[in-house]
Amino acid sequence: MPLQTVEPKRLYRQIAEQLRQAIGQGEFAPGARLPAERDLARQLGVSRPSLREALIALEIEGVIEVRIGSGIYVLDLGRGPAKRHPQEVATEWGPLQLTRARELVEGEVAALAARHAKKSDIAAIEQALQQMREEVVAGREPRSSDEAFHAAIAQASGNEVLRDTVHGYWRARYAPMFESLGGHFESGSSWRAAIGEHHLVLEAIRTRDGEAARQAMQTHLKKTHARYSANWIQTKRITH
Repeated sequence: MPLQTVEPKRLYRQIAEQLRQAIGQGEFAPGARLPAERDLARQLGVSRPSLREALIALEIEGVIEVRIGSGIYVLDLGRGPAKRHPQEVATEWGPLQLTRARELVEGEVAALAARHAKKSDIAAIEQALQQMREEVVAGREPRSSDEAFHAAIAQASGNEVLRDTVHGYWRARYAPMFESLGGHFESGSSWRAAIGEHHLVLEAIRTRDGEAARQAMQTHLKKTHARYSANWIQTKRITH
């Protein structure tokens, strides 16, 4: 038989395909609520973060609907507008895995920034953080200033490869899967928490304490991961 190209599949895609198949075979009928995340993860033998990435992918594809405070429901695939094809979603990094990678890399970036930052770099970090504060007070999501904060730290590290790596993380951050996840869990309170965590990173860089900067950034991204991994609960969204 002719050989076929072996296509590596991201774990969340494998999980999504298994759930999609179960729905297609009628195991979960349209309108049915899926089991709780912990139960699904146990049945599939996967971690809850990986399962959540799969559920977000299926939500983007229009297979399921996440109803905050209620649960996750199967949609009638024969009704409603078509959404993204699975192949379009399959190339994206899982947002929770991305956050874990950022924790490792950006912790070191912050430590380097504490050693190499110029006055202009520190001013840029301060300005981005202040912009975040102002946007949250005004009821806006400070995503661009959040990116500016992390980009300024990467610039201050003095390493172009790390700067470009962090830039690549942020390109992925604006992909549909991450946008969908953020739509459920980013809120005024979560952004205020992030601002407080950012302040600790800034203070460590300002005082040239590399270890404190590393720990502060890692702690920030651990808490970010925890916020995105929380139960599907009602959150108060920032309104534009």
